[in-house]
Amino acid sequence: MATNTPRKWSVSSFIHQEFSGAIVLFACVVLAIGWANSPWSDSYHHFWETRFAVSFDDYRLDQPLHSWVNDGLMAIFFFLIGLELKREFMAGELSTAQKATLPAVAALGGMLVPGLIYFLINRGTPSEGGWGIPMATDIAFALALISLAGKHIPASLKVFLSALAVADDLGAVLVIAFFYTAKIALVPLLIGSGLLLVLAWGNRMGVRSLLFYGVIGMAIWICFLLSGIHATIAGVLVAFMIPARTRINEDEYMDSMLRLTEQFRHADRLNSPLITRDQLLLIAEAKQVNLDAETPLQKIEYALHPWVTFVIMPLFALCNAGIPIKADFFSQLANPVSVGVMAGLVIGKFTGVFLFTWIMVKLKLSSLPLGARWPQMAGVALLAGVGFTMSLFVTELAFEDSVLIDYSKYGILLASIVSGAFGLFVLKRSARRPG
Repeated sequence: MATNTPRKWSVSSFIHQEFSGAIVLFACVVLAIGWANSPWSDSYHHFWETRFAVSFDDYRLDQPLHSWVNDGLMAIFFFLIGLELKREFMAGELSTAQKATLPAVAALGGMLVPGLIYFLINRGTPSEGGWGIPMATDIAFALALISLAGKHIPASLKVFLSALAVADDLGAVLVIAFFYTAKIALVPLLIGSGLLLVLAWGNRMGVRSLLFYGVIGMAIWICFLLSGIHATIAGVLVAFMIPARTRINEDEYMDSMLRLTEQFRHADRLNSPLITRDQLLLIAEAKQVNLDAETPLQKIEYALHPWVTFVIMPLFALCNAGIPIKADFFSQLANPVSVGVMAGLVIGKFTGVFLFTWIMVKLKLSSLPLGARWPQMAGVALLAGVGFTMSLFVTELAFEDSVLIDYSKYGILLASIVSGAFGLFVLKRSARRPG
C-alpha cells in the first residue's frame, strides 16, 4: 500500500476480531465441558455421533457429525489458513527474508522443542505418535490474551505473535500432511492432483470466477477425503491456487474512479427516482473497475474470516472439548500423554520460541520487534503455549484410543490455562516497568 495507515487498520481490526472470536470460543469450551459433565452427558456424545450422509451416484459419504466437523468444516478453516499464508508470503510479515526470519525461526523452535520433549517422555509407548500435539499455537486465544495485557504492549509485538502463529500454522499443515496421513488410495489422489493443476491453469489464464474455484475446490476436497490424505490439506492447497493479484493498480483505479465520478456528475439527469441509461452504464463500469481492483484471495478471506472465527472454530471446540472431569482428574494427569503435552506446551513452547529468538538476535541475524524488550518476548513465548484448537485437532489425528484422546485433552486444557495465565502475567508486569 502507498501508506502505512491501511496496514495498521488491518492488523488492529484483525486482532480485535480474534479477541471477540476468542470469547465465543472460550464460551463454547465451557459449554462443551459443562455438557459432557452434566446429567445429560450421554446426549453430548450421542449428538456428535449422529450420522449424516451425502450421495453422488454410486459414491456415498456417510460420516458421523463429529467427522463432518473435523474433516469438512475444518477444511474451510485450513482453507482460510492457506489464504492467510499466501497473503503473508506475498505482501505481509513473511514477504521478505528480513521480515520472515525472526518469527519463522521462533516458530521452528516452538515446534521442535515441544515435539522433542513429548517424544522423550512417551518414547517406546503406544502414545509416542502424539509428538505433534504440543507443536501448535492457537492464534485466536494468543492474540486475545496479548490484547488484555494492556495498551503499553508495542504493536510490533502483536504483529510478531501473529506472524509466528501463521508460520506455526504452516508447520502444523506440513506435519499433518507428512506424518498424520493414512494409507493412500492412488486414483482419487491423481484425480485431485489433476484438478489442482486445472485451478493453477485457471489462475494463470486470469480466471477470477469464485464459482470456478469453489466447485473444483469442493471436488478436490472429496478426492483427498477418498484418497486417505487428510482432507484439510486440500483446503490449504486450493487456497494457494486462488488469484492474489489485481487487474489494475492503485493509480489506475483512482484515475478511473475520478473519471467516472466526473462523468456521472455532468451526465444528464431525470430529476426523478430513476436514473438515465448513461448513468446506469457509468455505474456498471464503476462496478467493473471495483472488481478489477479487488483480489479474489482477499475478497474470499475477508468474507470467510467471520464465519471461521464465530462459527467453525466454536463448533469445533463444542464438538471436541467435551472431556469428562472426574473427582480424580488431577491424579489422572500422571500419565505420559498428559505430562508430555503439558511439558511440551508450557516448557517446550516457551523454551523453543524464546531460545531461538535469543540466538537470532545475539548472532545479529535479526533484531527484536520495534519497541519490544526481552521480558515482553518472554511473555509472548509463554502465550505461544496456548495450543488449544490445533492441538485438539492433531489429537484426533494422532490417536484412535479414546483413553489417550482424553489424556491428551486433559493436558491441552491445563497447559493452555497455565501458559495463558503466566504469559498474561509476565506481559502485564513488563508493561508497568519502563525500559
